[in-house]
Amino acid sequence: MLLAWHAVVLGLVEGVTEFLPISSTGHMILAANVLGIPNTEFLKSFEIFIQLGAIIAVLAVYWRKLFLSRRIFLRVAVAFIPTAVIGLLVYKIAKQYLLGNISVVVWALLLGGVALIVFERMHKGKDGKIQDIESMSYGQAALVGVFQSLAIIPGVSRSAATIVGGLLLGMSRVAVVEFSFLLAIPTMAAAVGLDLLKSAHSFTLDESLMLALGFCVAFVSALAAIRFLLRYVQRHSFASFGVYRVILALVFLFFLI
Repeated sequence: MLLAWHAVVLGLVEGVTEFLPISSTGHMILAANVLGIPNTEFLKSFEIFIQLGAIIAVLAVYWRKLFLSRRIFLRVAVAFIPTAVIGLLVYKIAKQYLLGNISVVVWALLLGGVALIVFERMHKGKDGKIQDIESMSYGQAALVGVFQSLAIIPGVSRSAATIVGGLLLGMSRVAVVEFSFLLAIPTMAAAVGLDLLKSAHSFTLDESLMLALGFCVAFVSALAAIRFLLRYVQRHSFASFGVYRVILALVFLFFLI
């Protein structure tokens, strides 16, 4: 059974980690395992639903940029298409076999962390020529969406996939982080909507209250995480996040699994 303090902890984990390249889904799965929360269908829906709090946080910060700039809106829409197609094709498999799978999460964190460190060493000192989202081509936007679809594997990190993809395509760090924020809106909204269509009818009143509590905590903590990451990327690389991922994965591999 999911208790109120469980909902608060998981909401905090979601909000803090959603936009950092360390995998919010992976962290929630690991946190639920440490807290001893049974891996039920409701827990899986809870982990998906509270992402809505992070979506609203992005909208609160970026609604003007998304809805008042036609060029940005269209690029976000184009990037969302490959993610939506791939997500619909593998939704059932992902929820049944990947969500809640500790081994998948840990190995994805480990390999993704190593990849992030190696990438930053190769990319050190470089900043892309594409300084703002409006300068992206539609083809580049679509390719970022393809990279994002890798995050269907829990532990990969949607943020890490889009950031690395954008940097490879020549985007500046600030531009790719902002694009990652904006692309999260339709992506996460679609994931939440799809799960609600399939699961909402089965939620009890207590479960609905836990969803609301997790949503509120995720919203507040996501606001803080967005502001932190924007300041961080102006002076630092993403290598430290890779190191963190590797350390966390090794802790689980050697001590907790």
